[in-house]
Amino acid sequence: MKLNARDSSAYFANPDSSAAGLLIFGADAMRVAIRRQDVIAKLLGPGAEEEMRLTRIPAGELRSEKTLLLDAIKSVGFFPGPRVAFVEDAADGLAPVIAGALADWQPGDAQVIVTAPRQLAAKSALRKLFEGHKRAYAIGIYDNPPTRAEIEETLAKSGVTQIDRDASAHLTTLATQLDPGDFRQTVEKLALYKLSDPAPVTVADVAACSPSTIEAGIDDIVNAAAEGRIAEIGPLMQKLAGQGVAPVTLAIMALRHFRTLYTAAIHPNGASAGVGALRPPVFGPRRDRLARQAGSWGASRLEQALQALVEADLTLRSSQQAPQVALLERVLIRLATAASRMR
Repeated sequence: MKLNARDSSAYFANPDSSAAGLLIFGADAMRVAIRRQDVIAKLLGPGAEEEMRLTRIPAGELRSEKTLLLDAIKSVGFFPGPRVAFVEDAADGLAPVIAGALADWQPGDAQVIVTAPRQLAAKSALRKLFEGHKRAYAIGIYDNPPTRAEIEETLAKSGVTQIDRDASAHLTTLATQLDPGDFRQTVEKLALYKLSDPAPVTVADVAACSPSTIEAGIDDIVNAAAEGRIAEIGPLMQKLAGQGVAPVTLAIMALRHFRTLYTAAIHPNGASAGVGALRPPVFGPRRDRLARQAGSWGASRLEQALQALVEADLTLRSSQQAPQVALLERVLIRLATAASRMR
């Protein structure tokens, strides 16, 4: 059964738990993945993976062992509840295998969910299979701006419900400009940013959590560490943590920046020539800033800075119990203290 755009929105809001199967296809793999995650979560509820009610079958494995799907459909687990057999990244070559499994499907069996992260033509064997099946659905995901209902659903899932009118309009604009995954991450950061704040979300809150603002904030704290501006580290760290930036992400960005400085500092013709030789090339004020930082630090001190950041990165990824934000903040303050003594 083929669902159009209006019907598919209603289906995603309330998927058919009695259906035999669902095919989700589209050129945007992220959009397909998000829809698949939402449908499975609504069909199975919480704890499905832990209770082994969700069976994931990569397309490559199904091509090699064609009984995997039918076995997953018919198998009965220890835990009660609905079940799903999910075939990932399918192509038309698997249509006969999936058709055989759907032909043997009976009420009470696991529902078959198939994703094809590519655009399927109307004559596609997979599309014909699901569109022609009486108890299965086929939904195409196209690169269209999200509807108001989809935006509201994303906000509600993250707990962002109190929003003033201007901020709501800003979020709607942002949803049309970002990829679906990026918009969802932005909303999750916004939810963290407003976690203990009962006031409605404002335009300033949305701007503080938008990707461009977060990237600028990361640049600010890394440059503060490289230039010895110790007093700025703490406030910037709190702001980034409130926006949902993971300490590991920040450590990676700091490592990347200091490695760039080290590459410039070891150039035989000096730091300025080293920055000029960077690939991809750096232009304008950023080029001058990197040259100043690399020249001020020097290769030997940059080696020590890189060692400190590598150790911090390894600690953040380990099973240690120290607060990650505080740990990375101390490392950045140490770097800023060292830079301040070079001025």
